[in-house]
Amino acid sequence: MLAGVYKAQKKDGDIYFRANITFRNKHISLGSFSSETKAHEAYLAASDMLSIAKCSIMEAFDAYKILSFEKIICLLNFRDNGVYIKNPIYLFKTYFEYYLTHSAILKFDIDDLFYYSSHKILKRGGHLYVNDYGMQYNILSRYGIKNYGISGKDYIFINKDNLDFRYGNIDIINNFHGVSRLARKNKIIYQTQIHLIGYYTIGTYPDERTAAIAYNKAVDAAKDAGISKNFPTNFIDSLSAFQYAEIYSSIHLSKKYSAYLKTF
Repeated sequence: MLAGVYKAQKKDGDIYFRANITFRNKHISLGSFSSETKAHEAYLAASDMLSIAKCSIMEAFDAYKILSFEKIICLLNFRDNGVYIKNPIYLFKTYFEYYLTHSAILKFDIDDLFYYSSHKILKRGGHLYVNDYGMQYNILSRYGIKNYGISGKDYIFINKDNLDFRYGNIDIINNFHGVSRLARKNKIIYQTQIHLIGYYTIGTYPDERTAAIAYNKAVDAAKDAGISKNFPTNFIDSLSAFQYAEIYSSIHLSKKYSAYLKTF
């Protein structure tokens, strides 16, 4: 067999070829190929790439297309940083890049390295998630952002780069459903809205916890009026039951919303 190539057999009897390389005493699989020649080409590409210290990631993408882009990242990170990571991660001093595709490059704080080294990021319907213990978790949940969070409304990327997930770059504006943070006359207030046929404003409040409870009260009123909709509700764990009830009873729903509920 050619250098770096091993013959293998599938369960149905078909033959395929695996390419491998040993670098810094680590045995690394380069993937499976339909022919011995292609597997050998992958071995030669990896060997060449690992021996050229100045070969950049983008240069490697162009020069070594026989290898998957994920494998290129893994090899170059091992070459440059001495750490082999199975996911397409490239390390820097205080952060790392996770290559979702050739051009979609996510940034994370180094504190998240252990997690993403063992959890592959996937994309579906515009959402980024990982599989963890058989469940799918949106990566935004690591920042305290709810599943219904909307970029630009409930949270923002401070440097305008929506691929930069470093903690200092994410500002959570709204922690609760139905609540929006607004700036009026150099003062921050919180507006509560509920969506039925359209959006109804419940009121504005000086803090987000009160606004979140106002949303819950609006949901209760809608259900009492006979509106059958699966409303999400807010859970405020920083308040005792007595504190919650005290704020709840002090809240008055808007006259427009109350009048609308009377039509049911």
